[in-house]
Amino acid sequence: MPKSTSNSDAGAREDFDIYASYVVNATGMHIGTLKVVRKRDKRVLYPFDGCETIGPFESSEDARRAAVVLGERIADADLANPEP
Repeated sequence: MPKSTSNSDAGAREDFDIYASYVVNATGMHIGTLKVVRKRDKRVLYPFDGCETIGPFESSEDARRAAVVLGERIADADLANPEP
C-alpha cells in the first residue's frame, strides 16, 4: 500500500536537493545560481518567477556561498511552513 504524504511529513534539510553554483556575467561579475527541490514530491521551490538575482559578487566562492545560504534558508522555511 503506498504511503500517503502530507505537509506534516516535512523532515530535515536532507529532504531537499540544493544545487548551488555560479555564472559569470558580461561584466565579469559572478552571479549565484540555485535550484531547490523538495525530494518527497519533486516540487521545485526555487527558482520561481520574479525571484531575486543572487549577486553580483567579485568572486565565484562568494557567489556560490550566497546561493548555498539562500538554498538552506528556503529549505528551512519550507520545513517550518511547508508549501503545498
